[in-house]
Amino acid sequence: MTTELAPVLCSDNRVEPLPGTAKTGTIFVAFEHLHGWGRDIMDGDAFDSETTARLAAYLKQFGASLQLIRKPGREGQQRAGHTVFIAFVEHGIVEKLHVNSVAELLNLDISAPGTSGGERVPHPVVLVCTHGKRDMCCAVKGRPLAAALESEFGGDVVWESSHTKGHRFAPSIIVLPWGYSFGHLGENAAADMVRHFQRGELFLAGNRGRSCYPAAEQAAELAVATRLVEHGEVVRLGALVVSGDVVSHNDGRQWEVVLEQRPVEGVISSCGDAPKAGKAWKIRAIVPRLH
Repeated sequence: MTTELAPVLCSDNRVEPLPGTAKTGTIFVAFEHLHGWGRDIMDGDAFDSETTARLAAYLKQFGASLQLIRKPGREGQQRAGHTVFIAFVEHGIVEKLHVNSVAELLNLDISAPGTSGGERVPHPVVLVCTHGKRDMCCAVKGRPLAAALESEFGGDVVWESSHTKGHRFAPSIIVLPWGYSFGHLGENAAADMVRHFQRGELFLAGNRGRSCYPAAEQAAELAVATRLVEHGEVVRLGALVVSGDVVSHNDGRQWEVVLEQRPVEGVISSCGDAPKAGKAWKIRAIVPRLH
């Protein structure tokens, strides 16, 4: 008699530090699409080939990233029309509007805040990856978390989402408009994260970085934020700005962050993949800059 072993979930293999692993992008379009995301939302399964090509050109024109979203649970399968969120990460602004079709989406001007005709959203928009066709972890861990957060927060706060990059960190989350990605959060920690964003405060547990920065700068920002929180400060959203190896606070303080890449062994990128070597950012020093 043989006993089948349960599959090894890539997100159970926690060998990587999270800072510096966030999906990058400065403009996000979250488009409500209830069914048929396919393995990749741009592979011609979610939309026909002509529409997919037009979508790709549209996103490239504005330098935007697309997320397909739906509400958790049964409600998410029965809604009419399409809610659209347009997030401008560097501005910390997210706008909302409704369209009747993807063709209407392609007519929107998303070049800057205020150009699409959408209304400003006064709360965070939390996208929980549940894209099971992309990776098993997103269904197994993302759907229960999305349901739990929906039960607590309701409204337009929580949405299931297509691939958010990093299913090995499932449940994988992007919070708009600030573009912070999170991984490995349980229900209580994720709810605490949402409450922090509702108060305009940065949340550090499970934080992978902010999308408007490349990987090293993501790690640098989080390193400085962690030090400030350890010293009793509350870090407000948007208070820190990164340029190269320098992190600046809006009160005038600056820090030089010295980083180095180090190898990480045993990274499983997706369920079913063999372990391989990866890289991670290590903080060597955080040096205050004197004026």
